[in-house]
Amino acid sequence: MSELIWRGALIGVGATVMMDLWAVLLHVAFGQPKPNWAPGGRWFRHLADGKVFHEAIADAEPYRHENVLGWTGHYVVGILYGIVFALIVGMDWFAAPSFLPAWIFGIVTIAAGWFLMQPGMGLGWAASKTAEPNKVRLMGLLAHTAFALGLYGTAFLVR
Repeated sequence: MSELIWRGALIGVGATVMMDLWAVLLHVAFGQPKPNWAPGGRWFRHLADGKVFHEAIADAEPYRHENVLGWTGHYVVGILYGIVFALIVGMDWFAAPSFLPAWIFGIVTIAAGWFLMQPGMGLGWAASKTAEPNKVRLMGLLAHTAFALGLYGTAFLVR
């Protein structure tokens, strides 16, 4: 079990790095804004006080270290996802990684963003209150596909 947890943590880090590299590529190649985890950090901070849903996270009380907390939370969640995935697929998957289980899991994990974090920050269910909700949804699906590629690719490194 501890072997699965360590492997899961490693593939979670690798997957999150891959997601961030995807964001950098989008920024460099297409001018997409760089990732800004400060609002997420503010949201994470307010979770500690039991406040999950905000009308607008920008109106919530700021937190001095919200950018650091946001990035840390982003990686902690990625690591937890990696561990959960490892526990689901087991050691056999690590012996012969395949992309489809990683991709299905990567797509399923977007549910937390769509149905918890985005509404929690005042962006609506599945970004419904944003200016371009379908674009935000598509970009999320692509980012989580990059995450899945990171799970899959990193699994080869930890075999």
